[in-house]
Amino acid sequence: MNELFGFTRTIVKPRYALLTPDGFVPSNLPGWKNCVAVVNISPVMAGPRFAQIQITLDTNGTGAGNTGLLEHFYYVLAGKCRSKIGGKKMELTAGGYVFVPPKTNFEFSGATTGTRLLVFQKQFLPLAGAKQTGIIAGHECEVKGQSFLGNDDARLQVLLPDNPAFDMAVNIFTYQPGATLPFVETHIMEHGLLMLKGQGIYRLDADHYPVTAGDVIWMASYCPQWFVAMGKTPASYIYYKDVNRSPLGE
Repeated sequence: MNELFGFTRTIVKPRYALLTPDGFVPSNLPGWKNCVAVVNISPVMAGPRFAQIQITLDTNGTGAGNTGLLEHFYYVLAGKCRSKIGGKKMELTAGGYVFVPPKTNFEFSGATTGTRLLVFQKQFLPLAGAKQTGIIAGHECEVKGQSFLGNDDARLQVLLPDNPAFDMAVNIFTYQPGATLPFVETHIMEHGLLMLKGQGIYRLDADHYPVTAGDVIWMASYCPQWFVAMGKTPASYIYYKDVNRSPLGE
């Protein structure tokens, strides 16, 4: 059945946003050529303190620059490409990821047609006495899923080191059909999320929404949130959160 003209599941509110692919509009990003970039979340929304971007590369698509005061996290959603991060060359395939610290040169090239990157960007907040963060590269298949609060049907893959040097975390959460977050979470961290597969119901504030692969969600600090996986196949999403810093910015 075709959707009605003028209908969308997308909704943007002060404390959260659900953004669906039917409304994605490409943008031009400095340093990126022969690609389609969609800025899903950014501070322009008057709430988020980070940016979440999806980039689809053509065969000759490239991206290059320097992170400056920002830190970047790249995750390959599909395809493969070459990268050069701070002089270190590597090939990234679907499920691969790389963390790029501040003041680091980066370059992406040699992509297969349709290679898709998910990007999280935020300003790095240094912590006095903490060791400086470095380049981190890996693949999701190398990261063992952890049972979440004792529930083997809800498993968490932690992609970045859990130590005070990092002020961002990026995780993949996978739910078996019917599995849920064990309670409605309300916390200081904000989230940027992309549904990778499956479907379910997401509670955002006091509202409940059906979500499926490709949907993007922003959740502000202290926005009540909860998820249940629905359907006959597992559901998973990758998400960002800010961590390890004083709430007063000290």
